[in-house]
Amino acid sequence: MTKLSVNINKIALVRNARGGDRPDVVRAALDIERFGADGITVHPRPDGRHIRHDDVHALKKVLATELNIEGNPVGEFVDLVAEVRPAQVTLVPDAPDALTSCAGWNTVAHRDFLTDITALFHERGIRVSIFVDPVPEMVAGAKACGADRVELYTEAFARLYPSGAEAAVAPYVAAAEEARCQGLGLNAGHDLSLENLRYYLECIPWTDEVSIGHALVCDALYYGLENTVQLYRREMLEV
Repeated sequence: MTKLSVNINKIALVRNARGGDRPDVVRAALDIERFGADGITVHPRPDGRHIRHDDVHALKKVLATELNIEGNPVGEFVDLVAEVRPAQVTLVPDAPDALTSCAGWNTVAHRDFLTDITALFHERGIRVSIFVDPVPEMVAGAKACGADRVELYTEAFARLYPSGAEAAVAPYVAAAEEARCQGLGLNAGHDLSLENLRYYLECIPWTDEVSIGHALVCDALYYGLENTVQLYRREMLEV
């Protein structure tokens, strides 16, 4: 069954807008677990605009489900992940000033770098997922780097879904099939929502995990956090 990892960056962003500790990021994460999520995702960025390093350390101490840390594996990010030792690290090729993730790795061009960083995290017992576009060659390249999983960047699927679901998901099915052939675990994330999640999973039911943050937090403004987590779980359970 596909697991739901909730990205809590936007909750931290609201807190940081005013300072202090409202909303309480750790409490929110624990509540999200209690409401039915299978994991918590964070994506600390160099400017600390949402999740901060102290949040990551605090979450690691209390979470009962899996902690997934996303980010570009350079500098302080590498040190943070190596020290915290989450269940999973997701390698994302973000520029320092990126507003949000906007592309997957070229796993062929960056094979040497990704192989080295994957080995470093494996030495610390951390599962490694590499963020890729829905291109079979990039999926195979992730396997060559030693990754355990790939996370398919689903922005294009979400954007194209309203105008043609079958065409929107087709590249993802091909990439997911390649992951299965390569023996890779399979994650997905970016702009998945209550509107498109069930269809995506119906087409790719062997997805191990979806990471959802922005849409889920937006929905929670109307439906409440507990109800929203359960609405997403229901979409996944009915596949």
